[in-house]
Amino acid sequence: MLFLYRLLINIIFIFSPLIVIIRLFRKKEDIKRFKEKFCFFSKERGKGNLIWFHGASVGEILSIVPILEKLEKNNKIKKILITSNTLSSSKVLNKLRLKKIIHQFFPIDTNLHTKKFLNYWKPSSAFFIDSEIWPNMFLNLKKRNIPINLLNGRITKKSFLRWKFFSNFSKSIFCNLDLCLSSSQESKIYLKKLGAENVKFVGNLKFSQSENEKLIINNNLKDFISSKKTWCASSTHKTEEKFCGLVHKILKKKYKNLLTIIIPRHIERVDQIKNEMIDLNLKVHTHQSKMKIKNDTDIYIVDTYGATKTFYNLCKNVFLGGSLIDRGGQNPLEATRYGCNILHGPSTKNFKEIYKFLKKNKLSIKLNTQKEMVNVLDKLFKKRTNPKKIQLKLKYIGQKILHSTLKEIKL
Repeated sequence: MLFLYRLLINIIFIFSPLIVIIRLFRKKEDIKRFKEKFCFFSKERGKGNLIWFHGASVGEILSIVPILEKLEKNNKIKKILITSNTLSSSKVLNKLRLKKIIHQFFPIDTNLHTKKFLNYWKPSSAFFIDSEIWPNMFLNLKKRNIPINLLNGRITKKSFLRWKFFSNFSKSIFCNLDLCLSSSQESKIYLKKLGAENVKFVGNLKFSQSENEKLIINNNLKDFISSKKTWCASSTHKTEEKFCGLVHKILKKKYKNLLTIIIPRHIERVDQIKNEMIDLNLKVHTHQSKMKIKNDTDIYIVDTYGATKTFYNLCKNVFLGGSLIDRGGQNPLEATRYGCNILHGPSTKNFKEIYKFLKKNKLSIKLNTQKEMVNVLDKLFKKRTNPKKIQLKLKYIGQKILHSTLKEIKL
């Protein structure tokens, strides 16, 4: 099976230049840095102890920010290498301003590229986040006796069944993990069945939060939002923006000063979303526009990364996207920390335990139709935001999980 995997990944490598060109046209690659995926590195390794974290995209990288802040203060660690697959995650990392961090894009998982990557960076420990399992990288790390850790490990039932179909192959890969900290009890069971041995559940790392969060708030924008009846649709995917635009049209019949803020999951879709809203006869303003915000603006589209928390702080009713379509939802905890009421669709499998916690504390509302969303928002506009005690509870849970995670990690 390993031979077949290597054959397939090499075929992908052959076609990768064409894939990269397509992604460059779609603004999903950095024209100056895409070569990092082929092990043409843009940063020097430098001397001293280097530890390595890999996460697929924004959500995975944000979940380890509290760990990175702690490790930044550790004098024994000279460099922290972060790799990811997406352009958006690199932009988020640039805003952290942690001195020890180097960001590179994750290489194609061929045997040749993973060897070249490890020969150059020579990490003393490797940490993979969520569901990032890469066979060639794992096997080459093991050959070098570099500890392999899985942080906030998440295995869905669907991916478990996929791995289980190749039972012997999965065991030969998962047995290389020195430590697995699962994000849920369900993932803990799946990881053990797939061949991982040292598996522990200390809690979902996404409950933890940064100690150095700084909100940059434009006073004119703050005043504008405060003067409106506002709600926010965050981390939205294709079709969800139009759904929210139609909800806005219905609600505006009752609330003349209504403002809907849309924060798309992928900002390269902004022009498409803008055109959809204009087709609905809605007036649109984009966050990075230098034009003054008109008072009759219906839809405010956030077309930049890293501004989400600012809008959560200003807007207390938030719909989390990826939940009306079959994507499994997006992490609602960040919005909850700012006292927001959470609305979501039926698809929340990626954050099952978190949504269960929110439902238990009456902080989230599930909806399926535009009519349901209209009715829910109508009620929430008249209701107070979440009590401070819930925010303090989240902070306590997060600190406990962070402490337990750091205790388990062997550097």
